[in-house]
Amino acid sequence: MNALLIDTNIYSHAMRGDTEIISTLQQVAQIGITAISIGELLSGFKAGNKEKTNRQELNQFLDSPRVTLYSIDEETAEYYCLILDQLKNDGTPIPTNDIWIAAVAFQKGMPLIQETSTSPILRDYCLGDLFEKCKDGCKSSWFPSLSLGTRAR
Repeated sequence: MNALLIDTNIYSHAMRGDTEIISTLQQVAQIGITAISIGELLSGFKAGNKEKTNRQELNQFLDSPRVTLYSIDEETAEYYCLILDQLKNDGTPIPTNDIWIAAVAFQKGMPLIQETSTSPILRDYCLGDLFEKCKDGCKSSWFPSLSLGTRAR
């Protein structure tokens, strides 16, 4: 795998030393992260007691030549709209930020690595009906949502 997009919690687990996630990230040439994830991380840093250290570590991560920060634009909004519409039609709501992150993955044609309760939902939509609706605009012919399993909390 040449590139993947990571969700907020994947960054957090990697920074806590999760060997499975670190190993996965070491095997790819390019790691993408969204501005949505950065906002979630900064909010968490603000609420914690190591904000300065966490910000420094995040800046070091973002400065890596292997890391690309993706922002939200009008094209991303089109993918967001498709995903949200499909989820609403099927009565399968998921958190808004997860939809935005998935929209970036669709837009960039990148696999999304995440570990949330929405992983199976997004994987099903990305490989099923939603993909059929947007495949003409998708930048790749596949979009796996890679789940690293369920961890005890």
